[in-house]
Formats: sequence, C-alpha cells, structure tokens
Amino acid sequence: MHPLPCTLTKTDFYMITTAFSSLPLTPELLANIASLNYLKMTPIQAQSLPPIIKGEDLLAQAKTGSGKTAAFAIGLLHKLKVETCLTQALVLCPTRELADQVSKEIRRLARVIPNTKILTLCGGKPIVPQRASLEHSPDIVVGTPGRILKHLEKGSLKLGGLNMLVLDEADRMLDMGFHDDIMRIINFIPAQRQTLLFSATYPEKIKEISDTIQKNPVDIRVETSHDNKQIKQIFYEIQKGERTKTVINLLQHYRPESSVVFCNRKYQCKELAEALWQQGFHALALHGDLEQKDRDQVLVQFSNKSSSVLIATDVAARGLDIKDLQAVINFELAHDPEIHIHRIGRTGRAGNDGLALSLFMPSEASRVNAIEEYQNSPVRIDKTSTLKPRENFRLSPPMVTLCIHGGRKNKVRAGDILGALTANPVISGKQIGKIDIFDNLAFVAVERPIAKQALKILSEDKIKARKFRVRKLR
Repeated sequence: MHPLPCTLTKTDFYMITTAFSSLPLTPELLANIASLNYLKMTPIQAQSLPPIIKGEDLLAQAKTGSGKTAAFAIGLLHKLKVETCLTQALVLCPTRELADQVSKEIRRLARVIPNTKILTLCGGKPIVPQRASLEHSPDIVVGTPGRILKHLEKGSLKLGGLNMLVLDEADRMLDMGFHDDIMRIINFIPAQRQTLLFSATYPEKIKEISDTIQKNPVDIRVETSHDNKQIKQIFYEIQKGERTKTVINLLQHYRPESSVVFCNRKYQCKELAEALWQQGFHALALHGDLEQKDRDQVLVQFSNKSSSVLIATDVAARGLDIKDLQAVINFELAHDPEIHIHRIGRTGRAGNDGLALSLFMPSEASRVNAIEEYQNSPVRIDKTSTLKPRENFRLSPPMVTLCIHGGRKNKVRAGDILGALTANPVISGKQIGKIDIFDNLAFVAVERPIAKQALKILSEDKIKARKFRVRKLR
C-alpha cells in the first residue's frame, strides 16, 4: 500500500475509501445514489460491495438497518442487462413485509436504468395475477421461499438465466422453517451463479447452508460476536429447603424474558416446573425421560419465545442453542467447574449482557472455591435478603405456539402457514415468529395478542387446500 500524502488525514482517507464514487459504477447509478442522500458507504457496504462487484460469493453478518439492502441492490443493478429479457437476480426474504421493503429499495436505486422490471412474489396474495406478471420475465424477482417455489414447480417462473441469488435475513428464514424450500429452489437455478447470504446472527446452521450453496465465499462480520461479552455472575448462599423459593424470588426480582434453570437431577426439573407454573410462570422441563416428540415441543416453545423458563439437566441441554438468553440460573451447582462455565456461557452472547445466578448451601462451599480457582477470579456472593421480589408477578412470554396436525408428510411448508395467516389483513408477517415443520406436525409462533385470531384463521381456513386440526399449546 502506498503511503498517504502528507496533506491527507486519516479522516479524509476514510471518506475517500467509503465514498460510493470509489466504486466502478456507472455515472447514472452514482448520481442516483447521491440523489438519495447516500453520502458514504456504511461498514457493510464498504466491505461487501467490492467483492460483490468482482462476482465473488459473500457470507455477511449484518443486522437490519445496516445498509445491507442497498449493498446487494447496487451490486445486482451494476451487473444487470435489461436487454436479455431474462430473470437475472432472485432475492429471497423471510416475510412479505421485508420483501416489499427490499423491492421498494431496489426500485429507488434502479429508477435511472430504463425498462427495469422488478416483481414481488409472496404468499397471502392471489397467485393468478402473479402468473400473468410472469408471462414476460422480470429482470429481478423478490419474494418469500414458499411462493417462489410454487411458481417454479408450476413452471410460471423460469430462472435458467439467473446469475445472482440473494438470501436476505437467512437466519430468520431458517428459524421459520424455510430450509427445505430454499434447497428445492436451488435445484431450479444454474450452478454457475453468484450467491450472497446475509444474516443478522451466525449460528452453525448458517455455516452449513453456506457450505452447501456457496463457493469460497468472502466472509464479512461487521459486528463482533464475543468481544464485548459480559456476564454478571452472582452467587446466593441458601439454607436447606430454600432452593425453589429462591428461584421464584430471583425470577420476580430480575424478571428476565428468557432464562434456563439448570438442575442436576430429573426429578428436580419436574418439581420445579410444577412449582413455577403455580406461581404464574410459563416454565417447561427438559430431561431424559421425555420422548422425542415431547422434547421437540419443549424446545420449539422455548426457542420461539412462547415459554419464559426452561428447566433442564446438563445431559438434556446438550446441543441447545438459544438466541438472546438473558439469564442462566443454577438451581444446584455443577460438580465440575468446567460444566459450570459451560452453563453460564449460554448467556451474554453476541455482545449482549448476560446474567448468571447460582445457589449454593454452606456444605457446597468447596464447589464455589473450585469455580473461583478454575476461572482464576473470586465470585460475588450476595444475600438472598437483597432480593426484592414482586408479589403476584407473572412473567408472560410474548409469543404463543399453535400446533398444526400436518407436517412434511402432508407437504405442509412454512410458506403455506405464513400465507394462510397473512392472507387475512388483520395479521402481518411481523406478528408471526418462528415456524417449525416436522413429519406430522407443524408449529407456528404468533404474538400473544393475536393468538385467538390466528387460531381461528388456521382452524377455519384451509392450508394446502385442506383443513387441519389446530390447537394452542399451553
């Protein structure tokens, strides 16, 4: 790298390298970008646009509002050749609302490119008018996986000339159960293409799908995941028979939206769950005695925010990956300090503050000492008298899970459920959470205020042209 001229400050250099004019874009596109008041590239744009323009695959971690839509929109418009009369770019989004937003942004950026046709294809809208719009291939298609796949299978959408595939908010699409639909869509598009994958988080399943559908992607992480990790760890000394009461007091004092309580024995999980239910907490137990279908249901409810407290043994919690876990409570200390560190490491992820609360009796002081020695630092010990529990406090989870008695074997897809719900104008995609599809069952999380409406819609209307029994999980 050449040295900077002495008259050029670091700030000046930053402004030059993050200016859109530093990119090899057409004068018309640059002028339009300037007219939209885009003064300089955001971090995700500055890091992703050069490899996008070069034609490289991209795996990028970036949240909503980071400027990622403009990044891939500018990249695909730069490569667009409207004279080909072929669909050249496909953008997949988890919800109809996001697809509409993405389409609007692309249209704003494309207004200086004559005859550019951008089409939005989502569930919850009549399919016949969409088919009519596809009679003349659009240049760019934006849509949800379920509806895109339906058009592909019926032959109304042809992607033989596609050269760019974008997965926007890929983690949310996977959370909503769109993995299988995405993989089926891949079978309809050319192997020689550029694939851009944007995700707000970076769970293992994002890496897995990237390995499957991308070729040597440039990996970009705009936001740190563990550098700012902070876990507030507090120990509370209790007497015999005070564990359950103290856990209730902890939940009433700290009021975490989601927490995992670790027990050393299965019977403790069951008894504590029952005690918390009686106190108005939505608590579920996860232990080795559960059948797989019951385990699946418990994990679905907790991961989609339909339950506030998960009570588990270490064995049952293996492989558990829960986003935004606000607190970990140790009902009883683990026998091994390494297991303790692994337990509390489930909170405070992705730069968020975490809370780890542990109970111990005087006879268990040696376990506390072992933890201090293992982490090479003393622990904070507070008295339970410092807790200020709120009487009659009820921690209601924000979501409710609806169980549909139809799954993969009935060819039920996440897009079918999403479409059935959003076809009713009173429910929007933003009010629908995670969708999980199993062989014979499907689960959909909806916001608590619309749970009754959603249950009525799914019970009375048809999914995949047939009716399924639908019930609300407690």
